[in-house]
Amino acid sequence: CSSLAIGTTTGYRLFSLSSVEQLDQVHESNEIPDVYIVERLFSSSLVVVVSHAKPQQMNVYHFKKGTEICNYSYSSKILSIRLNRQRLVVCLEESIYIHNIKDMKLLKTILDTPPNTTGLCALSINHANSYLAYPGSATSGEIVLYDGNTLKTACTIPAHDGPLAALTFNSTGSKLASASEKGTVIRVFSIPGGQKLYEFRRGMKRYVNISSLVFSMDSQFLCASSNTETVHIFKLEHLTDSRPEEPPTWSGYMGKMFQAATNYLPAQVSGMMSQDRAFATVRLNISGQRNICALSTIQKLPRLLVTTSDGHLYIYNLDPQDGGECVLIKNHSLLGSGKMEENKENDLQPPVPQSYAATVARQSTVPSTSTMPGYSEDGGALRGEVIPEHEFAPGPVCLDDENEFPPVSI
Repeated sequence: CSSLAIGTTTGYRLFSLSSVEQLDQVHESNEIPDVYIVERLFSSSLVVVVSHAKPQQMNVYHFKKGTEICNYSYSSKILSIRLNRQRLVVCLEESIYIHNIKDMKLLKTILDTPPNTTGLCALSINHANSYLAYPGSATSGEIVLYDGNTLKTACTIPAHDGPLAALTFNSTGSKLASASEKGTVIRVFSIPGGQKLYEFRRGMKRYVNISSLVFSMDSQFLCASSNTETVHIFKLEHLTDSRPEEPPTWSGYMGKMFQAATNYLPAQVSGMMSQDRAFATVRLNISGQRNICALSTIQKLPRLLVTTSDGHLYIYNLDPQDGGECVLIKNHSLLGSGKMEENKENDLQPPVPQSYAATVARQSTVPSTSTMPGYSEDGGALRGEVIPEHEFAPGPVCLDDENEFPPVSI
């Protein structure tokens, strides 16, 4: 969640998300028009591009050198691409191709997968734990969990009654979140066992199309956005284990009454009553547009990022202690000259709540859990990036080495 890639009618752009106030454009390419897939390998120079002009062809570039590493053509339209430092996965409607990212060789073809018209799949970003998840049925919410390292199916998870709409792993590949086309219930499962850990309800009034589902890097939060104006952030905690004694209030008594009542109600009803509400929310100014969210740390503070299909990036403050309504602090245009667009609404924004300032003060005393320099082309030493230790599993990609990605004739 440190950079943003967008495809446009004229090509693609890459941005760095290291600052709230300034949006830095890292690279822009107009060589290939109508780009609808662009995936960058973390903060490296490896970028994978697919355009509407050749929807069956994947192009792999070293964008800083301006060279094409290789290209592959497939039997039908490419619907999605996922990659980590070990594997590159190409998803078609009825098949999935797994490549070794070191030399781009094809390792495995999973044929005759259930019809997957949206190319829904998820790959763990932890290359030492390269699990792949994809729909196991076109009519029910079954998830196939596939081990991208051993190239074997790990298990199947009966996650939902209806067809799947969203899948995402946490940063270590130890949890998998899913949502169905109804969009009312989000479930989190342990990996590789597939046991249900959490269940969140984002609303019962109407069905929604969840377009984005993402964990925070520390796996404490899960964010879901849809075609509605509301973004929900859930906190992954078992309240029954850690909730302090509630004060003797009316709501406290009612809560205990509901909790006691669940012992006598049918399982479906009691399940709905015991599910957690959203920890934090955002109400967007737009509705009906496709958007993608990320939970990131920018300038040492937790932020919610929302990118909309009309070419805007919205940055919100997230209070990790008290939650509540997130505060919009910046709006950037992604389709301008690459420079920051000042948001006129910024002057109208209410001041950041006192509780958030108090949270920031409390947070400053908490030591960082990540101590190793992060992966980037300079090893993270210049930017001071930090990433979890698991990212230093054997064989990280180093694009400084010209022999790392030799040109491959396909």
